[in-house]
Amino acid sequence: MAAQRRSSSFGSPQQEQLLKSADVLKSQLDKANLQLLRNMSDFHSWKLDPESDDTLDLEGVKDPAIVAADVAAQISFLRKLKFQYLEQNAKDRYVKSIVSDIDDAPIVTAEDNKELLASNAAKKERLKVAKSSLAEMQSDIRTLAPLVENGEPSQHPHPFKIKDDAAKASLLAQQILDARLALTRLRKTHPHPRLTVPLADQKLVDQVEEMQALNDELEAVNAEVQDVKEQVKHGVLHVEALRVERAEVDKAVKIARVEEDDARLVPLYSWYAASTNLHRSVVGLHESYTASENELRLTYGIDPLVEGALAHRIMITLIFAPDTRRLAAVQTRGLEELGVDVGDLVDAHVQVNDVHGVVAAILSRARTRNVA
Repeated sequence: MAAQRRSSSFGSPQQEQLLKSADVLKSQLDKANLQLLRNMSDFHSWKLDPESDDTLDLEGVKDPAIVAADVAAQISFLRKLKFQYLEQNAKDRYVKSIVSDIDDAPIVTAEDNKELLASNAAKKERLKVAKSSLAEMQSDIRTLAPLVENGEPSQHPHPFKIKDDAAKASLLAQQILDARLALTRLRKTHPHPRLTVPLADQKLVDQVEEMQALNDELEAVNAEVQDVKEQVKHGVLHVEALRVERAEVDKAVKIARVEEDDARLVPLYSWYAASTNLHRSVVGLHESYTASENELRLTYGIDPLVEGALAHRIMITLIFAPDTRRLAAVQTRGLEELGVDVGDLVDAHVQVNDVHGVVAAILSRARTRNVA
């Protein structure tokens, strides 16, 4: 009786409709290409990167193992719930068939049982074929999974190399982290405002102009260096000539040298000193001083116009060009008190390099008080 009740409940039109709906759902899932297996493997292989800036809000995220255990527990619970539902539905139908009137009760005949047995046999056959196909697929997965993991060639047109891909993905992730770190350092090193493309172009133009100016300056310096080299070459030749002349002079001095105790030196020195004092007294020279190698200072006395007054002193400074005997400039001091202007005399004699003439002209004008 129980077997008959179960057969009648499983062979009802509602159960057939549910089975058709399940088949339709299975075909739709097969055609949808949801890639659940690949997503499940990606989910298990995914690792949380705490240093990444792209991480979203991860509150409530659980361990994949815990999630898998929860899913398995829920599937088991749903299966038990389904079985209990079917069992309660069968009991309810059986009770209704007993307590209802015999005219309203459904009549189950031997033909119905045969049809139900045939339907169950066909379903069992399909289930057996599906189980064998599933077992074959699982066997293929167990066989091909190590080959795919090791990257060995297989009959698949596009064999996968999981280890190599995983290593490459890890390397790329590390490179991304390094690039982000380098970018962060660059942003800290170069804060705002940063160099833009127009500013960079303008800076390039300015640098090109600066380089052109520096290049012109370099050429000018090189030309000046060449001129200096030529002058140094001529100077070296002149120095060599002077060395030869000095050697000849030293030789002549050695030939004409006299002994320190020569009796002729004292009369000559006395005569020279007397002549110098006489010359100074005649021209009024009080002092001569060499300030440097190219500067000579002469101090002269000018007789006053009033008798009994002190002599007025003037200073004439003769400045020569370095390393030459040419007169470069003449400076005077003390002529302003006498009201004498000697600018024209100085310019005229400096142009012709007349040292004696300029000194004589200045003294003559100062003594005669002839103001130009």
